[in-house]
Amino acid sequence: MGKSLERGKRGEKQAADFLRGHGYQIIEENYRWRGGEIDLIARDGDFLVFVEVKARSSEAFGLPEEFVNAAKQHKLIRTAQRYLLQHPTELNVRFDVVALSGGTARLHQNAFSLEG
Repeated sequence: MGKSLERGKRGEKQAADFLRGHGYQIIEENYRWRGGEIDLIARDGDFLVFVEVKARSSEAFGLPEEFVNAAKQHKLIRTAQRYLLQHPTELNVRFDVVALSGGTARLHQNAFSLEG
């Protein structure tokens, strides 16, 4: 396993623990289909939350959350739509981003919407 992949797996575990500490219930990790991947799917109250985790060892090239650009958002939205076709829900849908860097975690709730 490469360093980047190892860091990503550690980051996702750290993010899952962080979210549990904020009352989220983790439903699924690393949901994949041919069109993309969602790091974490969780429940937060009346919301089904699709979570993108961005971990960086350094902020020299920008904050981790800045790497969730429009193209990445579009891919996440398409993947979430696929998940919702397979797992219909009455819950509201939200996209959150957990940014990890310098030993800190930042939660960005409702970072973007299903409508794109």
